[in-house]
Amino acid sequence: MSGGVTVVIATRNRCPELVCTLQHLHELIPRPPVVVVDNGSTDGTAPAVREQFTDVEVLALRRNHGAPARNLGVLAARTPYVAFSDDDSWWAPGALQRAATALDGHPRLGLVAARTLVGPAARSDPVNTLLAGSPLPRSADAPGPSVLGFLACSAVLRRRAFCEVGGFSSLLFFVGEERLLCYDLATAGWERVYLDDVVAHHHPSAHRPAPERRRVTELRNTLLTAVLRRPLRVVLAAAAALGRDSVRDTAARAALREALVRLPTALRQRALLPAAVEEQVRMLEDGAP
Repeated sequence: MSGGVTVVIATRNRCPELVCTLQHLHELIPRPPVVVVDNGSTDGTAPAVREQFTDVEVLALRRNHGAPARNLGVLAARTPYVAFSDDDSWWAPGALQRAATALDGHPRLGLVAARTLVGPAARSDPVNTLLAGSPLPRSADAPGPSVLGFLACSAVLRRRAFCEVGGFSSLLFFVGEERLLCYDLATAGWERVYLDDVVAHHHPSAHRPAPERRRVTELRNTLLTAVLRRPLRVVLAAAAALGRDSVRDTAARAALREALVRLPTALRQRALLPAAVEEQVRMLEDGAP
């Protein structure tokens, strides 16, 4: 059912990488529909894609919406399933068909996390081992291990499930947005599995945020995710830890400052995880390396 999967890509100022990704996707048989959401690029991304790939739908945004730009791509899709790629990742031949078959066969399956191979050497991303070895309970007929996380550059979702939980959070903007989405899918009763035979290739772009900036955002969003969904004791412990680190760590200090700015919105959106899902989150935390 490969015709039932639309590939959604959010991009910003990575035109050469995006063109390479689209070339790989256009080589797939059958060719999937593709929606590119341009996050306010200034390098001519949108006109370049429209000129070179006339069958790709381009949504050109005036500003950078971050990860939630993918939400607009999902809304534009007209297929029951959506596959996310980054502008530096693409799907292996047959991967989308295998994901669609799994989704077809399991009506409560909301997300398929794929095996991610990195770079020209196709090195296995370390997250593959974590997902494959997930200790979470799984239903008897589940096609793979149950997960509460994934990489957005290599996941296929049921469009209805994604829209039902509201997609990616605009509060988090970027980095770690997958965790909250997985929490919300689990809360809504949608299954999430890792399938080793669904493969995506990721060739990380050289044009990436500075490591310090990414770390700030990751620390900020970890705390905000706790505020949004976790018990008060977890929130207080996370805030206290970040506060202690901020004394000597500039990244932690910046993360705490940014989290405090967003705190009123996070509190308005706060909705605790059901006990069963919270138990699974704790199970993963207790066994985390």
